[in-house]
Amino acid sequence: MKMRKKVPAALTKNVRYQALLIIWRVWNKQAYSNLMIKEAHLNDKDSRLLAEIVYGTISRYYYLQYQLRPFIKNPNKLDDWVEQLLLLSIFQMEFLDKIPMHAIINESVEIAKACGNQGIGKFVNGVLRQIQRQGLTKEVDIQDPLEKLSVEISMPRWLVEKLVQQYDLATVEQLGQSLFTPSKASARLTNDYISRQEIIEQLQHQGYSVEQSAISPVGIVAKKGFLANSQAFKEGNITMQDESSMLVAPALQVRPCDFVLDACAAPGGKTTHIASYLNEQLGGKVLALDIHQHKIDLIEQNAQRLHLSDVIATKACDARDVAQQFADETFDRILIDAPCSGLGLMRRKPDIKYAKKEDDFKNLARIQRHILNACAPKLKHGGILVYSTCTIVRDENQHVIEQFLATHDDFQLIDVKGSQTVPKALDGKMVALLPSMYHTDGFFISCLQRK
Repeated sequence: MKMRKKVPAALTKNVRYQALLIIWRVWNKQAYSNLMIKEAHLNDKDSRLLAEIVYGTISRYYYLQYQLRPFIKNPNKLDDWVEQLLLLSIFQMEFLDKIPMHAIINESVEIAKACGNQGIGKFVNGVLRQIQRQGLTKEVDIQDPLEKLSVEISMPRWLVEKLVQQYDLATVEQLGQSLFTPSKASARLTNDYISRQEIIEQLQHQGYSVEQSAISPVGIVAKKGFLANSQAFKEGNITMQDESSMLVAPALQVRPCDFVLDACAAPGGKTTHIASYLNEQLGGKVLALDIHQHKIDLIEQNAQRLHLSDVIATKACDARDVAQQFADETFDRILIDAPCSGLGLMRRKPDIKYAKKEDDFKNLARIQRHILNACAPKLKHGGILVYSTCTIVRDENQHVIEQFLATHDDFQLIDVKGSQTVPKALDGKMVALLPSMYHTDGFFISCLQRK
């Protein structure tokens, strides 16, 4: 039975109904949860609850399915949307202790009746009442350690196996469990005429709960409050950026006079960070490339908001085609923040872990090597190239760099400047951040110098 598209108007603004629609579209139509939450157009309080239910249910999907199974006689015959309604209800019952049990059950039953029929309403009511009476098992009783871990951290079995091969079982378990902790909002200071402490005091005075980043000297972290609504953001004194990605621009060791290529730049967070080191009078400039014009527009908007348009230029261009666009040895510095699987973002975008396939890594690594090979000749001798990704898989990180160095003996690996702030993430001369290390996005940074 399909979910009804027409429901009572009053239900369309219901948070749990909106959560069900988003989860269904993410699971069945490969929609992006973060974009759909923004498009829900609810008030701040309801938006926070919506995000909590959607991200919580998706991030624990396999675990919730495991908990639901004993209460369903024929789980394979259950319609997707009915199962998802039950899963988001179990998530609330188990993990959101501030929501009354009767509210969760009653609203779920009304949604079931509106989207299906009275019979489905009775079924949902029966299942949830039984769960309320008996409680959940909580312990995962599976003998196979990899399958058990797959359920406990709600990650596809093949991905668990891959990560365990790369790290070990305990590290992957710690990584997976850390992803259930909500992500923090973080922002970067954009100029040096106002100190970090002054910004923090301003934000605290306005009701924001903020503190210094532990890993970036220009970062602040918000425990509470939507920083993009703050006066500091509107005035261009801060910009939203994850702490881990704030380590990339310093690794380039940019000088005020440098000509810098940001080869895969959108939406421009790292571009504007690079620009903060440049001086137009001394000839400093960063050229930001992206394949899509609408993303170029985003970079330009960021540049204008942060008053950095004088040192930022943009060009719609595929980074693999730079050989035809620029002469060799054009740039003093090159950043390749390469397109990747994005597995370092699983805390903020939990649907990523279900959407990827093993072949994706091979295809992405091929693109990453192509970009590196295309950009390398455009760097001046003595110049620095930084290769970074927001993934945690060696196929896209260390292996790409190893293969590049094996065929480019005029490049050498050098220390990542600023890496002393993340000692847990050091992998030789490279930085390989797991989300569990410092509660940031997962990230990889390597620094290459042309001899």
